[in-house]
Amino acid sequence: MKILFAEHPHARVKSVDTSKAESAPGVVAVYTAKDIPVNEYGLQLPDQPVLCGPGAKKPGTDIVRFIGDQIAVVVAESESKAAAALKLIDVDYEDLPILSDPITAMQPDAPILHPDRYPNNICVRYRIRKGNVEDGFAKADVIVTGEYHTPMQEHAYLQPEAGLAYIDEEGRVAVVCAGQWTNADRDSIAHALGLPEGKVRVVYPAIGGAFGGREDLSVQIVLALAAWKLHRPIKIIWSRRESIIGHAKRHAVILKAKWGATKDGKLIAIENEIIGDAGAYMYTTNKVLGNSTITSTGTYFVPNVKTDVYGVCTNNVPGAAFRGFGAPQAIYMAELQMDKLAEKLGMDPVEFRLKNALRDGDALGVGTPAPGPVSVVQVIEAAAAKSEWNKVKAYPQLPSHLKRGHGFATGFKNVGFSFGYQENCWAKVEIYGDGQIEHAIVHHAGAEVGQGTHTVMIQMAAEVIGVPASKIEIVTSDSATQGNPGSSSASRMTFMAGNAIKGAAEAAMAKWHAEERPAIAEFTYLAPTTEHMDEKTGHSKPNFAYAYSAQAVDVEVDTETGHVRVLRVVAADDVGKAINPDLVVGQIEGAVVQAHGYAVTEDFKTKDGKVLTDQFSTYLLPTILDIPEKVDSVLVEVPDPNGPWGARGVGELPFIPLAAAIAAAIHDATGVWINEFPFTPERVLRALGKI
Repeated sequence: MKILFAEHPHARVKSVDTSKAESAPGVVAVYTAKDIPVNEYGLQLPDQPVLCGPGAKKPGTDIVRFIGDQIAVVVAESESKAAAALKLIDVDYEDLPILSDPITAMQPDAPILHPDRYPNNICVRYRIRKGNVEDGFAKADVIVTGEYHTPMQEHAYLQPEAGLAYIDEEGRVAVVCAGQWTNADRDSIAHALGLPEGKVRVVYPAIGGAFGGREDLSVQIVLALAAWKLHRPIKIIWSRRESIIGHAKRHAVILKAKWGATKDGKLIAIENEIIGDAGAYMYTTNKVLGNSTITSTGTYFVPNVKTDVYGVCTNNVPGAAFRGFGAPQAIYMAELQMDKLAEKLGMDPVEFRLKNALRDGDALGVGTPAPGPVSVVQVIEAAAAKSEWNKVKAYPQLPSHLKRGHGFATGFKNVGFSFGYQENCWAKVEIYGDGQIEHAIVHHAGAEVGQGTHTVMIQMAAEVIGVPASKIEIVTSDSATQGNPGSSSASRMTFMAGNAIKGAAEAAMAKWHAEERPAIAEFTYLAPTTEHMDEKTGHSKPNFAYAYSAQAVDVEVDTETGHVRVLRVVAADDVGKAINPDLVVGQIEGAVVQAHGYAVTEDFKTKDGKVLTDQFSTYLLPTILDIPEKVDSVLVEVPDPNGPWGARGVGELPFIPLAAAIAAAIHDATGVWINEFPFTPERVLRALGKI
């Protein structure tokens, strides 16, 4: 299968002529919008057509809203024949006005991209109103304002979007693909094809990399459509360019901040405005910006807060989940505001953070205390100690154009889904043997996306059953035979799967001790409940657990070339309990390297809705020669009372503070603040006044 992408940021599809393609050599079938029974999908809201064009029953599906919208699919006997036929499809487009900037898209006279859903193109709106901001600023001795811009980021996972679909032995359409939540994928496919859920099966192999980018569908529905209609196996593999234009990105965000503190170094008032570029469709913008709202006050207690958050539809590639999920953008703003306040107050940045750090019982910006224990102080102290923060840096004698500096930042991240969703996770354990346990089987559908979750699942089952890990077999990721795992996202899988497997294994062991052979038990773990944010004030208990991070960074800046070299990162992360310390260190190092790309090298460029950096030759991922020269991982273990063996999540946490820590280190080295990244040589030289 090959897919015809729109390549137009905003247009009406007046007609699609597939006759030449249908008669081309080797072509088996061509499908367009008229062939999709229910032409809509979306993880949060079904606001995106599966295929755009005339002929669908639902109004508005003839409009393309970004260049990666899909128009038609060709199924042929070979990939080359499918690709050749794709070029024979004639599409008549009527171009429509392009909205490429969220500020412009919010204006009253802007064209509306989804008139039936998002008035004024605003698809997300959150507020925090805590205390009295006006009184707080009146009592402030120091006030700092700033405007910050954070970029889009490409997920760049090793395997591009790919999949195989066929009819299985039970007559179900089976889709074998990479993803993050089997059951959610199954439900979306079934909905679009008008099939009962029992007629759709989703199977995940273990794959390398997702980072949030596989939460939303790409090839799954059209693969299932073709296999269902043709009763033949169908496969597809996207090119890297197709992957870059066809799947969503980290949200680009504009953040405006006004923060005040007293002369003794206590935060007293915060006013923030956050505008996120949602792109063409909702995807997970509502949840991402909800997390930006929560983290916009940083890891600090602030008595008076006013925050306004907007998600705005444009004709850019959609914004979606990406490691950190809205926190990296908000934390960049918060941490630079903290550094600027510390500088104005003449205080050490770490001392200033410790003075204001959240502690057990302190209310977050949303007005309720974070679930304890709150370990902000512990991670700050651990990072400061390991980096020898208070020790005078003995840098070597350097040429005058090389400047070195150090920076510090903190961050935090929710564990698990938020805002009133009842978190749940299923597992089954089977124990076999006669007088003694010979082996056990763990069933769990949680996605393995390179993070080692299946290894940890085996370890946790072995711990409860009391056998070596070599006696545990794991059966994974098949929606036809397994219950709902939830997504491999939100730093939740060890926490949620651990509790589910622990519960199932304990129940199976109880049956074993009652001499039931084999001993088989299922268990669904339900996490503590959460709450929606109040529409007017944001007041809520949005999450049942958080994890905390602090990082110290040393950099070298070449003031002649603008090149930023990261010498060392000390990353202290409270993981609650490291179930597998080596995997935890791997997650920390991987997150730091990925965050380094976000902060320093990955400059995702668009113009008028078109992606200019649509290859790895123009979108520069860090190589082995670009990444931080040394990463020191410090595992802080403050057990979470609800986590399995006290574990918290770690997958996203180490990503969050790095860009801010690098910005602080650049300032320490050069004396300039850079409020926008990536810190490319051009941007650094411009900040230094060299160009």
